[in-house]
Amino acid sequence: MSFEMQIISNTPLVGETDLDTAAKKFFEQIGYLAKGTDHSIPYRIFCDFFLKHPTKAWLVDEIATELHTSRPTVYRHLNKLKGFDILDEVQIFDEATKQHKKAYQLRYGNFQKAWNFVEAHLKVAIENYGKTVEHIQKLLEQNRKGPHG
Repeated sequence: MSFEMQIISNTPLVGETDLDTAAKKFFEQIGYLAKGTDHSIPYRIFCDFFLKHPTKAWLVDEIATELHTSRPTVYRHLNKLKGFDILDEVQIFDEATKQHKKAYQLRYGNFQKAWNFVEAHLKVAIENYGKTVEHIQKLLEQNRKGPHG
């Protein structure tokens, strides 16, 4: 899975005192919540399940049942969170079925620590862009000199 995140110029939301308002704005800034769409399900998945219960591993069926939505809907939003590499995929024992099942939890059980992991990915991505720009510049210079230098 590729790491993908929207980066926009922003002002830190440190003056916001309401958790829901700050979280929704932040989730929009990073591209998890699309502007102008119904945010209820993706917001609740990220905030109500993973941020408010960071050490709990959640089964997809638990989330779908709690939110009265389909498994594909839950997976669509989980995949976006997995794209940020902010969730860990773990195996838990399901007492109801007596089987091990795939579940998800917030990486490191802590939002700030999980975000440090995201920042490391961003740093590598930016460094790689820089290397590509440097390479393109070299190619441009070689092309200006022509085949006979």
